[in-house]
Amino acid sequence: MRDALPSVAGAIRAALLETDPHAKVMKTRTVARDWRMGRLSHRFDVAMPDEPGRPERPELLPPGQMPRRGKAGGGRIALWHSFAHIEFVAIDLALDMAGRFGEEMGDRAFVSDFLAVAADEAMHFALIDRHLRTMGSQYGALPAHGGLWEAASATRADVAGRLAVVPMVLEARALDVTPSTLERVRAGGDERGARILERILDDEIRHVRFGANHFAAVATKRGETPSILWKTLVNHYFRGKVKPPFNDSARAAAGLSLEFYGDLAPDF
Repeated sequence: MRDALPSVAGAIRAALLETDPHAKVMKTRTVARDWRMGRLSHRFDVAMPDEPGRPERPELLPPGQMPRRGKAGGGRIALWHSFAHIEFVAIDLALDMAGRFGEEMGDRAFVSDFLAVAADEAMHFALIDRHLRTMGSQYGALPAHGGLWEAASATRADVAGRLAVVPMVLEARALDVTPSTLERVRAGGDERGARILERILDDEIRHVRFGANHFAAVATKRGETPSILWKTLVNHYFRGKVKPPFNDSARAAAGLSLEFYGDLAPDF
């Protein structure tokens, strides 16, 4: 019987609560594979935790207390450590999206999309941590930004808010800044790092598209215009600013037209 299978919610919760980074990577990839192979049932019988499991290191600091990259173990290592932390938190954001809102959305495709995102983020983290180790460092060696989970906390009761802020603001920002970072990395002779960033950029376009597509479905169900609802929710939930420069071509490929952000960006 299908109900005899473990629930997808239970598997996601276990991955979220895992504190060891590399065990979290493996559990996340296993959840995504088991779901894809039909080994987990579409049941949401356990709640998602308010906070995911975190390793003892890195030390998490408020943004204003983060050391400057040039003084934090070398600028190159600090740069890649910050990438590793972003990807590590992104694993939990994608898992929580699938586990917290999968029942409400009711669509197996929603769970499939965000578990695929979680598996991608796990792979990104593993690639970056491996790259850090070639530099004689590793994830946890430096302090990290402690506020990246704030978007999840603020939107824990609103799937539209979560979709508006996480894939359509935070991940969309990666579409804007990654190309220039990639060029600097390549110009510095780090071809392996450049290839990692190319892979991440390609995947992030797909991730943002997942978010934009599901957001549009929610907006339509609510009888709202997607771009207008997005602006309202970002103003309500997002504490930062949406500001240029924008990678308009990548955003368009991800389903974010200028209708969403073009006129409001300077005023956020």
